[in-house]
This record gives sequence, structure tokens and C-alpha cells, in this order.
Amino acid sequence: MRILGIDYGDARVGTAITDALNITVQGLETIERKNSDKLVLKRLDEIMEKYEIDTIVVGMPFNMNGTKSERAEITEKFIHKLKCKYNKIKIESIDERLTTVAAHKTMNLLEINKNKKRNIVDTISAVYILETYLNKNKKLL
Repeated sequence: MRILGIDYGDARVGTAITDALNITVQGLETIERKNSDKLVLKRLDEIMEKYEIDTIVVGMPFNMNGTKSERAEITEKFIHKLKCKYNKIKIESIDERLTTVAAHKTMNLLEINKNKKRNIVDTISAVYILETYLNKNKKLL
């Protein structure tokens, strides 16, 4: 069974997935929201069909001081939709502070063309979200 990581944003939703043993994380894709969660949920249905996913982890955008941001409330509503739609799957959230900053640093390090950055930053952020989740759970074992 795999774990799906989600970086939920206003315009785009980044996705990442673990390997079957939940050891490594790969970026999957960036889904264009077009102001509609229906498009995102439809694409997630297709992803769920293709992969055996037993857990979804969504990045929660907290402020730097640890308080909930306005975006966090919107993300919580999306998580509620996920829990209603995929009620047999474990759905968790994890602090995503600085994942976008880390994603930009990675892209700069790799000298990725600035025109391509916008299309992949959310996917890279989803990778960092999922890696954070895996590392947190390894410490609990």
C-alpha cells in the first residue's frame, strides 16, 4: 500500500506518492484546480484507481508562529471533502511550513528554467510534505 502526499493550493495541487514499501517518495503531478475541487477530486479518483493507496497526507499551511492561516481553513474544508469521499482511507495533515521555500531552493540548485518552476513547485512541495510525514512516523516506531 502506498501513501499519497498533497500540497493543496489556490491554483494548483501538487501530488507525490511513496513506493509500495513506503521507503521512497516520487513527485507524481501537479493538478490545475481551475477554481474547482471537483477537477482535483476527479483526478484523485484516477490516481486511486491506478495505485493502492491506504493513506493520504495533506500539507497544512500554518503561519510561522504556529497559528492557523486563512489558507489553513480552506485546506481543512478540502480535507473534509477527502474524508467524506474516501472514508475507508486514513487521511492526515502535517505542518507544511517552508516546504515551498525548500522546493524553490531545490529548483534553484538544479538550475531549473524559471518558466518551468511554476508547473513543478507544487509537486516538489508535495514530495517534501510526504517525506516529512514518513520521517515523523519513522521516529515513532
